[in-house]
Amino acid sequence: MVDTSREDRVGEFRGVAGPYWAIRPVGGGIEWEAAPESVRPASPTERLRAENARCNARSRGDVL
Repeated sequence: MVDTSREDRVGEFRGVAGPYWAIRPVGGGIEWEAAPESVRPASPTERLRAENARCNARSRGDVL
């Protein structure tokens, strides 16, 4: 999913939390809540880009 209210942040849908959707970053991390109207499906390219960015950060030793 892409959260358009957070600069097109890509994440995985985890469930419903009241009026919001819980979304977790691709590859793990802290979930966030997003209004359903500001979320859209991620394209294959967007998802691959998010997974690749996480792998690159891990290889550099960044704290995720």
